[in-house]
Amino acid sequence: MQLLGFNIAHTYPALSLEGKMIINTLNPHSYCMARKDRAFETALQDSDQLVPDGIGIVWAARTLNKQKISKIAGYDIFIHIMAYLNEISGSCFFLGASKDTLALIKARARQEYPNIQVYTYSPPYKPEFDWEESHAMCAKIRASGAHVLFVGMTAPKQEKWVYQNKAELSPAIICSIGAVFDFYAGTVKRSHPFWIKLGLEWLPRFLKEPKRLAERNLVSTPKFILEVFSYKLFKKGLL
Repeated sequence: MQLLGFNIAHTYPALSLEGKMIINTLNPHSYCMARKDRAFETALQDSDQLVPDGIGIVWAARTLNKQKISKIAGYDIFIHIMAYLNEISGSCFFLGASKDTLALIKARARQEYPNIQVYTYSPPYKPEFDWEESHAMCAKIRASGAHVLFVGMTAPKQEKWVYQNKAELSPAIICSIGAVFDFYAGTVKRSHPFWIKLGLEWLPRFLKEPKRLAERNLVSTPKFILEVFSYKLFKKGLL
């Protein structure tokens, strides 16, 4: 489905270890960031599967395309992939986050998905990596033989890094899922299912961390709403 210049996959991807599939997510905030960051926009548009991780994208699809779709959060994609890997006794590599967070992820995965071989690496925290650093990380991932790569370095850094290094990355499935690392490790609590079902997963998080999430909810969301209405009026020839 074409929406605001992006090809949105509104169903769960069919998983396979053949070829290479890059999965990213789109929400109103990442859309607004992409409008200002050409490299990020290109990385998102290059996705093999770009899923609607935001109730705002669901609303935009209904408003502009008259199409009813469901939100597919990064966490949902993560569980979908992990279940698949457990079924086929596959392997995955977690790239990003601190060593403590990765240790928690590995311990939980060992209990919940005993058939999956898990590899991890915590890269240095910096705005971007030079060629040698990226090359070394790609080499670690290739050496593991992992079928899936989960990247958790926050947007837009993670998506751009995958796009820039995809030729060197060997996993069949590459998924940038950011905050999911913390959710799964338990270092950040995900919103209660009550709020998720209402399409308000963002609200409890915003109330807990208003300063950190102010731009996302108080700047990007209004911009996105205005963008959708402007696009609709333009299509009708009213602008």
